Amino acid sequence: MKIPSARYALAFVVNVALPALAYRIAIGHFGVADALIASAVPLIAWMIFDVVRFRHFDALSAIVLAGIAMSLMLLLSGAARWMGAAREPAVSGIIGVLFLLSLFLERPLVYYLARSTMSRETQGRETEFDALWHSRPTLARSIRLMTAVWGVGLVGENLARLWITLALTEPDAARLSTWVRYATYAGLTGWTVFYRRRYIRRARP
Repeated sequence: MKIPSARYALAFVVNVALPALAYRIAIGHFGVADALIASAVPLIAWMIFDVVRFRHFDALSAIVLAGIAMSLMLLLSGAARWMGAAREPAVSGIIGVLFLLSLFLERPLVYYLARSTMSRETQGRETEFDALWHSRPTLARSIRLMTAVWGVGLVGENLARLWITLALTEPDAARLSTWVRYATYAGLTGWTVFYRRRYIRRARP
C-alpha cells in the first residue's frame, strides 16, 4: 500500500503552487473574482489531462476547485468588501472546513483522496483499498486522523493569514502571509509523509 512521496510533491505543485501563482499574477492586473477564476485554470487543465491520459478523476483537485467555487460564491454574495480587505481568497479555510465536516460522514475526504491516488498508481488497487478499509480498523482511524489534522491545519492557516493581513501593513503583511501559507502546507505534507511511513511499518506482519 505504498504511495511514492513524489506524488505528494506533484499534488502540492498542481493543487497549491500553480493556483497560488496564477492568483498572484492575475490579482496584479484584475480583480479578486478574476484572480480566483485564474487560479482555477491549472486545476481544470490538470483534471482534463488526468481524465484523457490516465482515465482517472483527481479527487484532490476537485476539492480545491470546489473551494475556489465557494469562494467565488462568497465574493458575489456580499462578502466582497471583506475579501477585498483580506486580499486573499478563503479557499484553504473553506477546504479545511470541508475536511472537518467530512469527519461526520461514514468515509471522510482523505479516504477518497487516498483511493484516488491508489487508483492512478495501479488500476484495480482502489478495490484493494476498499477491502482494507472494511477489514482494518486501524486504517480507518488513521484516515480520520489525517482528515482532522489537515482540516485543523488549513483552518488555522487561513485564520492566521487573515489576522496578519488585518493587523499588519503592506508589504510586511503579504510577505508574512505567504511564509505562513507555505510553511503550513510544507508542515502538513511532511507530517503526512512521516505518518504514512510509520503506519505502513506498523501494519506490516
